[in-house]
Amino acid sequence: MGSNQSREPWNKGKLIGQKPPLKPKDVWAIRIHLQNAHAILDLALFNLAIDSKLRGCDLVNLHVHDVTHGNQILPRAMVMQRKTKRPVQFEVTEPARTAVAAWIETAKLRSDAYLFPSRLSRSPHISTRQYARMVHQWVAAIGLDPKVYGTHTMRRTKATLIYKRTKNLRAAQLLLGHSKLESTVRYLGIEVDDALEISEQTEI
Repeated sequence: MGSNQSREPWNKGKLIGQKPPLKPKDVWAIRIHLQNAHAILDLALFNLAIDSKLRGCDLVNLHVHDVTHGNQILPRAMVMQRKTKRPVQFEVTEPARTAVAAWIETAKLRSDAYLFPSRLSRSPHISTRQYARMVHQWVAAIGLDPKVYGTHTMRRTKATLIYKRTKNLRAAQLLLGHSKLESTVRYLGIEVDDALEISEQTEI
């Protein structure tokens, strides 16, 4: 028994719980850093991750034809989610369209190719672990603690902002592709304070 008591818990030194979203100023700081570094792949992946609000597994699985029509980057796209087997739509804003177009041109990607191909022969596209490492590099580059942030930071960032600005939970649910509203409540970490604040502002 004695040896078990001295064993360190697997999560020692790791932060447990939800990965926080990025603040708008952090998003812009990362964008500027990646632009200045001429990191074409990273900028495309970062911008698309923020816009799409996709889980890492769905993001790395995107094909070029998922976000393009002919030579145009689509302003809206739709993919089937692996986890829920339900489709989810997302917008591709101007910064993301520009970055993705530059990446497709630089990498000379065909329509049926993975949007983010792997440099490793054993994998056709970048892995979720590679993506997670890239997220850590991005946040570290602007002086944030990489242990605190992760791939779910990217998924949560825009959805949290939308919820804070509109208090529209249903919109956040649709954008995150959640089948249950309770999942969205948990995912965005909506607190009782939020609910009370909304209630206080509602006259009857």
